[in-house]
Amino acid sequence: MPYQFSPEGVAVQEQVRRFMDTFIHPNEERYYSEREASPDGYPPVMDKLKAAAMERGLWNLFLPGLDADHLGTPLSNVDYAPVSEMLGGVEFAPEVLNCSAPDTGNMEILHRYGTESIKRLWLEPLLAGEIRSAFSMTEPDVASSDATNIGLRIERTGDGYTLNGRKWFSSGAASPRCKVMIVMGVTDPDAAPHHRQSMIVVPKDTTGVSLGLLPTVFGYSEHGGHPEVVYRDVHVPAVNLLGEEGSGFAIAQARLGPGRIHHCMRAIGVAERALELMVTRSLERSAFGSSLAHKGLIQTWIADSRIEIDMAREYVMKAAHLMDTVGNRAAASEIAGIKAAVPRVALRVIDRSIQVHGGAGVTQVTPLARMYAHMRTLRIADGPDEVHKMTVARQEIRKHSPGFRMGATG
Repeated sequence: MPYQFSPEGVAVQEQVRRFMDTFIHPNEERYYSEREASPDGYPPVMDKLKAAAMERGLWNLFLPGLDADHLGTPLSNVDYAPVSEMLGGVEFAPEVLNCSAPDTGNMEILHRYGTESIKRLWLEPLLAGEIRSAFSMTEPDVASSDATNIGLRIERTGDGYTLNGRKWFSSGAASPRCKVMIVMGVTDPDAAPHHRQSMIVVPKDTTGVSLGLLPTVFGYSEHGGHPEVVYRDVHVPAVNLLGEEGSGFAIAQARLGPGRIHHCMRAIGVAERALELMVTRSLERSAFGSSLAHKGLIQTWIADSRIEIDMAREYVMKAAHLMDTVGNRAAASEIAGIKAAVPRVALRVIDRSIQVHGGAGVTQVTPLARMYAHMRTLRIADGPDEVHKMTVARQEIRKHSPGFRMGATG
């Protein structure tokens, strides 16, 4: 591949590597024990870790074009990939560097489409890590993988807009630290399908906003959860609209492209962590007269895992390079391809690691069960595998039939 890291990128990658070794890994046990004991699920050690990251300028590294006043050195997608991979190996590490979803995507669209007042009210505290946010797009009653199905109404009323509808899987919205949500809904049901939707900023404490069902994911209840959010006659000022009316679908695509590659970058880190645990456990555990590391089947699992991770990483790096050089739209097929491929690679590696760990692998004794639940969810989050494969297939077919359109009957 023609990509290469910039000198600045290499320097930041090394800084993050040292930060992980010095601050993140030694505090993993403390983080989880404090989170368990905290009334609101927020461990005090997180603030100390964030302060250490900010002091070193390891902050908001995901956002290209950010000015120096907001700390951190914005990196290209290629430069950021190894950083995100390192962070992905530890569940809470992205938040320490203010590089965690859904805040990353929300900050990007607030930066690109928000008015100056919205940036001052919401983007600046997000950039400072003072608050968290949620992205309210998925709905319980429709197949939200097709965003044209979305039904929540955003109607112009007086000096603003009024929202009515239900969302769910608004990740993190149940956290007390979540103060604002970006909501996608229909402003003009009579417009063309991809111009019916708009996005709008809704403070969580706005009258009419309430939380409903708080589903668990494979039995896990994450901090902030993935709750249902009910919007009942929720009124916000017109200035809260992001971009123009009818631009919601385009903004969603602009947000989800970088978000998907970030997910895949972190998934590589998850797979690397699972492989490391697999190898370590195979050396510690013996059966039938020798360590598991001596068994041919286990060696095959280790080798397959290394090969698959390295192949997946190259695919991600190709997508990152294209995003940097020709733009997200031109890299759409590669972004869709990695989103379909990488979580499945991570799942295979985690599954092998669970087998090597035996019963312990499916308990809280190791991080593997939680990792598996998260990676399995990632095959649905930000669009299911099947939709991303449709994108790849459509691009491939058009190489042979440029006029090909989805939904044609003949």
